[in-house]
Amino acid sequence: MIPQSFIQDLLHRVDIVDVVDRYVKLKKAGANFVACCPFHSEKSPSFTVSATKQFYHCFGCGAHGTAVGFMMEYSGLGYVDAIKDLAQSVGMKVPEVERSEYSQRKASESHDLYGVLLEAARFYGKCLKESPRAVDYLKSRGLSGEIAKRFGIGYAPEGWQGLAGAFADYANAALVSAGLVKQNEGKRYDVFRDRIMFPIVDVRGNVIGFGGRVLDTGEPKYLNSPETPVFEKGRELYGLYQARRAIRDAERVLVVEGYMDVVALAQHGIEYAVATLGTATTGLHVQKLLRQADEVVFSFDGDAAGRRAAWRALENSLPELTDGKQVRFLFLPQGDDPDTYVRTHGKAGLEGILQSAVPLSRYLLDELSAQVDLSSAEGRASLVHAAKPLVSKLQKTAFRVQILRELAERSRLALPEVEALCGLPGLEPSRQKASPPPARPARSRTMSSLWRTLLRLMIDAPQLAEALTPDQHRLLETDPEFEPVVALVDMVKATGVSTTGALLEAARGSTHAELYAQVASDGLAGSSSFDDARTDLEGVLAKLELHAVEAQYRVLMVQPPVTEAERALYEDLKRRLAELKGVARVGMVPPT
Repeated sequence: MIPQSFIQDLLHRVDIVDVVDRYVKLKKAGANFVACCPFHSEKSPSFTVSATKQFYHCFGCGAHGTAVGFMMEYSGLGYVDAIKDLAQSVGMKVPEVERSEYSQRKASESHDLYGVLLEAARFYGKCLKESPRAVDYLKSRGLSGEIAKRFGIGYAPEGWQGLAGAFADYANAALVSAGLVKQNEGKRYDVFRDRIMFPIVDVRGNVIGFGGRVLDTGEPKYLNSPETPVFEKGRELYGLYQARRAIRDAERVLVVEGYMDVVALAQHGIEYAVATLGTATTGLHVQKLLRQADEVVFSFDGDAAGRRAAWRALENSLPELTDGKQVRFLFLPQGDDPDTYVRTHGKAGLEGILQSAVPLSRYLLDELSAQVDLSSAEGRASLVHAAKPLVSKLQKTAFRVQILRELAERSRLALPEVEALCGLPGLEPSRQKASPPPARPARSRTMSSLWRTLLRLMIDAPQLAEALTPDQHRLLETDPEFEPVVALVDMVKATGVSTTGALLEAARGSTHAELYAQVASDGLAGSSSFDDARTDLEGVLAKLELHAVEAQYRVLMVQPPVTEAERALYEDLKRRLAELKGVARVGMVPPT
């Protein structure tokens, strides 16, 4: 676990403008910086970065976040890796707390494994240059030296202990932990022998494993590294590190089955391809892919095994799909794979058939429909029954509505009937009979907008939260509608954040995180000084207190004071009303 104090210190040292500018060329525009959005295609810049707020927002696609969030979305890094990457850029070392002896040992082991795997990759690369047979094989597959170098392709020599030429201590336990060496009955030997070696690299550029292909005939044709502390097949994708920029440019990622497919496609100019690592497509794979591009195309062989792999990919894609994202499936002619097809038909030929890739919705319903007799009532009922566990995985989106509509048409049922049979709530507002919301006390429009104004002021200038007096804090706590503001104030006082970006990072994962980000995005176009913001805050708080005092005053007006204490309270309320009205007029409350 990374301490929150370190993350906040990191965000104070990192400038989001520098971070973004390393990947997207920014131009000064008033108080902010702008560029064409790296997350969607556009001709005029709507991507805005604020140096003051340490926050970015695209007014075109809605993408927004902090320096950490940018690294996660742009580079496909996980949260921890994004922080480590930023820390490395400013010379900071990421601490970890609450680590047991076991977790410390595992972290140290992982560090050792990265070094061992990198050294092995260098050794295999050296062996490739020294093996005319391996070089001739790659040339016969149409690969150039440049593409081999780009993917770090190497060669594992024949012999049982070839790695002894790379590691003086062949008995090093890390060689076994890294999946490079096996030990059996006291004897050690290399896992990979006489194979073309494809290093598997994570999104940070670390070698985490290998895939080895036989040069001639032999089984298995492909041999992959086993699972290790640094390599988990269900999370990693071959070629993603090399393909990230091409994926962003093409706004598409092509998923194929083999290492050679990825490399051959890149050789022919299709550089946005990746491959799963000898395992079925997982939900984690799909999550990672959809973070890279809005369109994912799975290309599998047209045989029975390829169709099973495609169906598994479909099942694991369903929970991850949101509106604006699409998954499609491309089945090549029998006997072809992406490698052979692109060598025969070239880049234009392959990209041409990509246009005919089948959308997930059609593939799903066509496959299910082909298994039943739609001309009979029994067959149509079986269709709905088969579709139920699949459509129930979909998020409540417009895409799910479209799937259900088509399912209703094919099964000759009404949409509400299909929804009921699939155990899903109605998705059409016109068909829903929503229960009335619980009654709430009548509120003025001014009162309802005050909490939003307060929230925007404090998100723009988090230091304002520190200026609240205990009485003002208690005043906010009296109204449930101000709960997001109270939560923000408590968070600022606990963390000491001073910029919008640092505040949003501190709020990551909290109940109001998305609300805070949206308010920050709405206010990104405007800018004001801290003194102006403080004046506005005083005016808003005065109005809030004014409403509270007026409420007390109205009660006494309905029931005139009788006792001396009541008359004293009445006079005090009149005095406070006069004072507060003057302060409230001074505060320039921003429009909501």
